Amino acid sequence: MSSDAANLARLSMSLPADLFRQLDTMVEERGLPSRSQLIAELIRHALAEHEALTRPEEMLAGTITLVYRGDRGRVRQQLAQSQAEYLKEVISSQHVFLEDDQSLEVLLVQGPAACLKELCDALRAIRGVHQLELVTTTALLPPLHDKEPVRKPARRTRKAPAAGEAVA
Repeated sequence: MSSDAANLARLSMSLPADLFRQLDTMVEERGLPSRSQLIAELIRHALAEHEALTRPEEMLAGTITLVYRGDRGRVRQQLAQSQAEYLKEVISSQHVFLEDDQSLEVLLVQGPAACLKELCDALRAIRGVHQLELVTTTALLPPLHDKEPVRKPARRTRKAPAAGEAVA
């Protein structure tokens, strides 16, 4: 028996027939090999959401997806100010223009669940933000920097040209 199979636990469940058919349709449409894989994904998502709600100090990583419209300069400035207030939590952002004077922005975030919720609330309060969704996971990004002292690279010294050599 492989080590992966040894770490598995079997679950038996009963579902209403209509829900069962919808589950099978979803498995097929996603091209997944089994219902188990889809159910495990759904459970992981629900557990991460539960962590965010019940354990505010829990460190989470994820994305915040925003759709906004309006005076782009004003809205983008307010979004940037809110993100700057959460500089430790916002790792990166990506922005694209959409049709009909809309914009889409995706933030990569990591931090305590309570801070991520506060950030979402601050962004949601900006006039012009129409949609906002936080998707989290309990898996974290590796540390971006070691706590070791920063070493400066050795300076390169240029060898003086010998007599008669051209200087580049």
